[in-house]
Amino acid sequence: MPRTYRFLFVSTPVGPLGSGAGGGVELNLVNLARSLLERGAQVRVLAPEGSCSVDLPEGVIEAVAGLPPPYAQSQRRDEPVCLSIPSLLANLWRRAAQLQDEFELIVNWSYDWLSFYLTGFFRTPVAHIVSMGSLSDAVDQALERIARTYPGRLAVHSRAQAQTFAFARAQMAAGRDPFVYLPCGVDLSRYEFVPEGNGSLCWVGRIAPEKGLEDCAALAEKTGRPVLILGHLQDPAYWQQIREQYPRAQLDYRGFLPTSQMQRLLGHCSALIMTPKWVEAFGLVAVEALACGVPVITYRRGGPAEIVRDGETGWVVEPDDVAALATAVERLDQIARSRCRQHAEELYSLQAMTERFLAWSEQIVQDPIPAAR
Repeated sequence: MPRTYRFLFVSTPVGPLGSGAGGGVELNLVNLARSLLERGAQVRVLAPEGSCSVDLPEGVIEAVAGLPPPYAQSQRRDEPVCLSIPSLLANLWRRAAQLQDEFELIVNWSYDWLSFYLTGFFRTPVAHIVSMGSLSDAVDQALERIARTYPGRLAVHSRAQAQTFAFARAQMAAGRDPFVYLPCGVDLSRYEFVPEGNGSLCWVGRIAPEKGLEDCAALAEKTGRPVLILGHLQDPAYWQQIREQYPRAQLDYRGFLPTSQMQRLLGHCSALIMTPKWVEAFGLVAVEALACGVPVITYRRGGPAEIVRDGETGWVVEPDDVAALATAVERLDQIARSRCRQHAEELYSLQAMTERFLAWSEQIVQDPIPAAR
């Protein structure tokens, strides 16, 4: 892959980089941009005003103004496409159009109908890293059109995520897969291995209903173990409801923290608990936990269940079963924390993710308008 390739990243518009509003998308974007820059590539990131990242050199992030779109998770499947005015999403793509001839590949990180719809209007090829499963009929239709017209331009993070799209299931049944698979990775040098946990549990993520924090609160009451909670407080009313519903749960909320601080706290916990109520596309925090040597207990739902090796790097239990979570907590002594770190090193390094991304990018750049199939 030529080291002089030039990439334009269009960030998620739901919140500034560094705010935590974009969840794992923010960390993935920044990690990959930094890794590409270190390899000699040129990268510019279009992101909402207020974005910041100590991991990227000055001048890489270009701020764009406007109002963010609503979270896709909070909308109905049949919700009409609607843009806030002035639209941050539209402004991001207007700026991308102005800059496109300076770059060889535009990489979209947003999960929005407009981002997918505009693919055919750019001279420079646009690739899409799809960060969530099927949530919107309009988005599904736009993705299906890209898959048909520009095959090879769509990347997802897990098989479970891909299976949520009806058009993808139909193509897979016919022996074709419309997606490229791009599992996430982290810079393992930034995660300290901790050989022994302190008995507490940890829950990391956006505090919003689809993340299922209430099940972790129920687990805290059932086991009597304290739970450290880290992440962006997206839905304060939901958080307050949990506190009222589980008054005996020892929940210690520390907010959204930079990776360096987050991993230090997470690393000393005995397990990461993942309780999603929706199909997580991947679950980057599971990799972060494993990198610290922390076993992961997760529901058999979505990407996290593909990351965790049941009985080896944690436990995978049936969805929405708090009693099964409690049983798994009591079996944590069967998990070797050194194996958790080794698993992250083998499959989920930032280097591995970068190599996969570069191979995908080269394929698109070398054949930017493949024949539709």
